[in-house]
Amino acid sequence: MALLKSRTLSISIDCNPKKAYEFILNPVNLPKWAKGLSGSIKKVGEAWIAESPMGSVKVKFADKNKFGILDHDVTLPSGIKVSNPMRVMPNGNGSEIIFTLFQQPDMSDEDYARDIGLVQQDLQNLKTIMESA
Repeated sequence: MALLKSRTLSISIDCNPKKAYEFILNPVNLPKWAKGLSGSIKKVGEAWIAESPMGSVKVKFADKNKFGILDHDVTLPSGIKVSNPMRVMPNGNGSEIIFTLFQQPDMSDEDYARDIGLVQQDLQNLKTIMESA
């Protein structure tokens, strides 16, 4: 497979990194901030299933860890698994959230630009929620 085009997005949030990490890691919170991915989410057996603009998708976060790693796989209705690297890092007394978005092999430049905009909005939603808590 050829290298995929990628874009790393970040946002600074005036919120303790541990608190931000715990909030993001909890799949129940996805519909609150990741509206580009999840309108609702429920646990089915051991899997988290989100209702998204793409249909029902399976979301699986990396196991809880002390490094702020929030990588997560999203399995699309087609069965294709999309890996999403994400981190929470300390930034002074707050947090820096970083998310890398890859342009998928059959994705147009226009769709990729739209996805970048959706992730930027999701990060802004996260900032608004975490700074108002």
